[in-house]
Amino acid sequence: MSDLPERAQTLIERLKLRPHPEGGHYAELYRSSQAVGTARGERRGLTTIDFLLMPGERSAWHRVRSCEVWHLLEGGPLTLWLLSPDLQTVEHVRLDADCRRHVVPADWWQAAEPVGGYAYCGATVGPGFEFEDFDFGRDEPALRSAIGRLAPDLHRLL
Repeated sequence: MSDLPERAQTLIERLKLRPHPEGGHYAELYRSSQAVGTARGERRGLTTIDFLLMPGERSAWHRVRSCEVWHLLEGGPLTLWLLSPDLQTVEHVRLDADCRRHVVPADWWQAAEPVGGYAYCGATVGPGFEFEDFDFGRDEPALRSAIGRLAPDLHRLL
């Protein structure tokens, strides 16, 4: 970890962040004890994590079956890439000092990358996050095709 910016290394150690399967580092902070019913079965009402992306890291293309709120807490800027569920529209949002949060609707594809330095974020998901409600873009041929058609440079985030 000696190559990491000092502040980011401190955050990883202090917050006990561990590698996330989509990229970056994370720690779950809260998982509601209240259960809610969904079409996918019972889920916790709300979950939230700390999430850190280092320079050169990315949150790879993925889909969450619930709404996810990104909160930029420190560092940044962060570019959040979005692809509509029908795979027809690519959008991006820049999280920075003027725009610190963004809601990713359920079932939208998303990816993120810091611009320059590190980005320390919170991610809140409701109904709560479960890995069974998570899909990697690299495993989805239709997503790969849509990115190739709409924004080939974003293949780097697979």
